[in-house]
Amino acid sequence: MTDQAVDPDGVRLPRDAAPEGRFLGRTRELKELRADIERAGLDTLSGRKAPRARVLLIAGRPGSGRTALAEELVRQVADRYPGGVLRTRLSEPDGTRVPVGRAARELLDALETPAPAGAPEDDLTAALRTALAERRTVLLLDDAADAEQVDALLPDNPDCLAVTVSSGPLTGIADVRPCTLGGLDTKSGVELLSRFTGAVRITVDPRAAERLAELCQGQPAALVLAGGWLAARPKAAVADLAKQLHTDAGRGAVVGRVVRLVHDSLPATAARTLRLLSLAPGGLADAHTAAALAGCSVEAADATLEDLAVHGLLHSVGSSHPQYRVPCCLHPLLHDLARTHERPAELQLARARMLERTVRLLQSCRAITETDSPQAREKLLGMPRALRFPSPRAAADWLRLRRPALLAAARLAVADGELDTLARRLMSQLVRALVAHFGTQAAASDLYDIHGLVLDVAGRRELPRERAAALLNLGDLDAHTGRTADALARYRAALDAGREANDPYATGRAMESVGGAYLELGDYDRAADWFGRALTERLARGERPEAARLHGRIGAAHTYAGRYGEALRNWRAAVAGHRRCGDVAARARALSELARVQEYAGRFDESLRTCREAVEWARRAEDTRLQAALHLRLADSFEHLGDPASAALHRGTAESMLAEEAPEDDSEAEHGDNACEIRSVSTED
Repeated sequence: MTDQAVDPDGVRLPRDAAPEGRFLGRTRELKELRADIERAGLDTLSGRKAPRARVLLIAGRPGSGRTALAEELVRQVADRYPGGVLRTRLSEPDGTRVPVGRAARELLDALETPAPAGAPEDDLTAALRTALAERRTVLLLDDAADAEQVDALLPDNPDCLAVTVSSGPLTGIADVRPCTLGGLDTKSGVELLSRFTGAVRITVDPRAAERLAELCQGQPAALVLAGGWLAARPKAAVADLAKQLHTDAGRGAVVGRVVRLVHDSLPATAARTLRLLSLAPGGLADAHTAAALAGCSVEAADATLEDLAVHGLLHSVGSSHPQYRVPCCLHPLLHDLARTHERPAELQLARARMLERTVRLLQSCRAITETDSPQAREKLLGMPRALRFPSPRAAADWLRLRRPALLAAARLAVADGELDTLARRLMSQLVRALVAHFGTQAAASDLYDIHGLVLDVAGRRELPRERAAALLNLGDLDAHTGRTADALARYRAALDAGREANDPYATGRAMESVGGAYLELGDYDRAADWFGRALTERLARGERPEAARLHGRIGAAHTYAGRYGEALRNWRAAVAGHRRCGDVAARARALSELARVQEYAGRFDESLRTCREAVEWARRAEDTRLQAALHLRLADSFEHLGDPASAALHRGTAESMLAEEAPEDDSEAEHGDNACEIRSVSTED
């Protein structure tokens, strides 16, 4: 155990309880594990080069200090692996198996090698193996549920090392010898207690301390909780705690007995908060989460969390926005206590309060980015002060820190099935906050998962309008990552859902998206046909700007197919439509495309006149980049007409314009206004 390092399965010691660099016991296990790294494997003995990373397995029950041992081993050997250390958990706090794809994506993100949103599991694991093929890296795979998880994440690189933590053997992975953990020796157990109590209380009654360590069976989790109980009660004797544990002997595992003893000794409010923290998504809670669960003020919840951390029941993570992690070995015990002491209706109400608080925090997190919106500012000022963020930077930091808990909250809310209205509001606000702070492209992976959850709820609740919106958003993300066939299937399903909901917006957008998918696939006839269907819908509803834009899309499809006559007719219709709508920038772009098609059709004089007209409208629209592109096209046209001097003049003009123009911010090149929206939510959101 090291200072602020993970103790037994996530329990952290107080900062002043563990001298830096100290690790108690496990000398034999560490020696064996380090020797196992150098041990010749079966492939080496048979004369073959090892095809994959060496796997070390640390097996033990939750609370045995298995994660602490893994962390200490990694710390000791890290300097031999210049590729760094990668960590991921393979089980949720409640024991649920983490999908391999999610774990692989987390490791890729840590390597700063993001994978496409929605990529299948096989592609993610292949990308991970590729990223680790030339790196000498340590992987710490904590709380593995089965051998399949570990096997899928192993790099095909014998220079890598995988330190795996699990409850039992990993049958199916060759050449793995488990290091099975029991309890700490009595001396180490007593020293661990002294880090909480101080040396004096141990020296006064050393036999009682040894007795307490034996009653805790040397289990680090039980010893930490016992030490925390003593630290919170300076006047209590070590013998008193040993006597209570002895009296309670025979009532289950030792960690459970100590947890019950600590729980029963807490004030009623703190004990209830502790029980309800078993509902915290991802085992992560901050003051707002605890306050919503317990129904108290944020200040009171913050003080309670600090007190529980002193007892060793939680450990602190984060600094600017403090939050606490519930140790995985305690999660099932707290869950049982909650079911024993709380009625099901009270637990459901606590979940609802927590989700409602999360929704309001996300609203505040998004609203602070809308500095130009009077409505957003008014809404923000109407929120309680505790829910407001001091600055957009603070809101972004909070969102980044709480992201795992927020995603876990969305998954749990959808799985619950009883709070779908709150779940829909939560996912809507989470999408908006992620896009507002990080942009659609950076948050694409999270958005893909969230829209998949929206689709699950919409299907369960028979909400065709929301199903259409989710399918459209998923289709857009599929199309953006090159999975055009998958996107086409999504768009067709969205069209059916939009028609079922009688939603003209979803129907029209789905038709256009189907056309766009066919255009990407090179089926220009079907693309033009679907764009035409969408155009008919827009004209029927009198949506002139959208109709003008669709004329342009039809013209583009005909251009790709080489039908320049049809293309010219539609681009002229697009120009006329934008002129009637007064959209100067769109008119300039349509004229630019019209000039391009005229050039393809061999009408160089017409192209020259159209291009000059487009330059004038681009100047009025103050679109410098479009002006530069048009000057380059004019240069090409003059070269075709045999006028190199004019061509050089226009080319120089374009180059000077591009040199003066600052690079566009990538964040401005996101999807349009309709990207990633979740519709059919409460209007107050």
